[in-house]
Amino acid sequence: MASISRPLSPPAAAGRDNRALRVALGQFATGVTVITTRAPDGAFVGLTANSFGALSLDPPLITWALRLGSASLPVFQDNERFVVNVLTEAQVETSRLFASPAPDKFSQVAHAENQDGMPYLHGSAAWFECRRLSHQVAGDHCLFIAEVERYTHAETAPLLFHAGAYFTLGSRL
Repeated sequence: MASISRPLSPPAAAGRDNRALRVALGQFATGVTVITTRAPDGAFVGLTANSFGALSLDPPLITWALRLGSASLPVFQDNERFVVNVLTEAQVETSRLFASPAPDKFSQVAHAENQDGMPYLHGSAAWFECRRLSHQVAGDHCLFIAEVERYTHAETAPLLFHAGAYFTLGSRL
């Protein structure tokens, strides 16, 4: 006799329990990126983000979001170019570094500049050189939409983030 599975209970009424919402959203596994650009004074700026996603193949568009309280927000709003560095499973410490307020982060990682002077990180799984098309405030974040101008990738496993922790690919199903 086949068993009948019961549907999940309907969600509780929407409330303002931000911690519970964060835990629920954390059930969606994501890749980990470091988004990099250059400040008006020439300094490199970079931060860890897992809000990156593909938006369109034709034209090639991506999206990502940055918290409104981020000290780096004005730089990304003012500079139309940036690089999305998709991290590998060997780059956990790079992710932690760029998620921290540490000064002079680029002195601690191997990097180079692309033809537009934007920094990219050596050893990443993929790089997307982008030109921002738009940005807008959405809730407590700024949502960026950009066109991918150039990209490349390496045959290596990406770094994953789920439920507040880093993971690697176990096996292909």
